[in-house]
Amino acid sequence: MKPVQHTVRLPVSIDKALNTLAERQGVSVYSMLQRSVKAGIAAQANPPVHDTGNREIVTELASVSTRMVDVERMLDRALFTACAAYCYARHAALGARTTDEAITAEINAAYDRQRRRAQEGRT
Repeated sequence: MKPVQHTVRLPVSIDKALNTLAERQGVSVYSMLQRSVKAGIAAQANPPVHDTGNREIVTELASVSTRMVDVERMLDRALFTACAAYCYARHAALGARTTDEAITAEINAAYDRQRRRAQEGRT
């Protein structure tokens, strides 16, 4: 087979990537360029077949994501309810005469504090 010569102009960023790959694989830049062209043509000539398995996976992930949102809402509501129960029980145990507005402010403060602590745990 007789090789054919082509002149190729590459953007600087691709030339740098080509040089880096050539160094990493221990081959010349020209050899790396040949490999890259062959791999690119093979990839375009034989594109991957789209199967329904990927679509089913995406559908299931969307379903799981939706359910996770529901679980997060339920857990958030459970946290708020627990904060409310704690604050009301604390005031009852102390025998303090406090208005509902004051207890509500304490509930919201406790809830916000717990949400912040949960956020700090993620980072």
